[in-house]
Amino acid sequence: MWYQKIITLPEFSRGYHLITDHIRKHLPPLPQTGIVNIFIQHTSAALAINENADPSVRRDFRQFIDHLIPDGDALFSHTLEGDDDMPAHIKSSLFGQSLVIPIVQGRLGLGTWQGIYLCEFRHYGGQRHLVITVWGE
Repeated sequence: MWYQKIITLPEFSRGYHLITDHIRKHLPPLPQTGIVNIFIQHTSAALAINENADPSVRRDFRQFIDHLIPDGDALFSHTLEGDDDMPAHIKSSLFGQSLVIPIVQGRLGLGTWQGIYLCEFRHYGGQRHLVITVWGE
C-alpha cells in the first residue's frame, strides 16, 4: 500500500499544539503493519511526539525553549521578518521537520501518553502544510 496527501492545518498561535486528531482524520484505512511519515513544509515550525494528557507540558515546552532561544537576541542578524524569525528557524532545526510512526495492528503505534505536536515558533505563522505518506502491507 502506498498513500500520500498534503494537508493544510488551521492557523495556530505560537506554542505547542496537539494535532494527532487532525492527522488521523486524513489517514486512509491503515494496513496491519507499515509506517506513516509526516513532514512539515516550513522552516519556522516543527513536529514532535510527546506527552498528550497534561496541558502544563505544552506550557513548560514553550517557557523552556523560549528561554533557551529568546526572540530578539543580539546574536541574530536574520531579522527581516521580525524578532521571532531567526529563533523560529533554530527551534525548527532542533525539533525537526519529520516524524516516522510505525503502524501496529492497523493503528498508529503511538504509546498511551503520546501525541503528535505542531510546534509553532512564530507569533503569526499562518497555515502550515504537512505531507502525510503511508507505506504498508
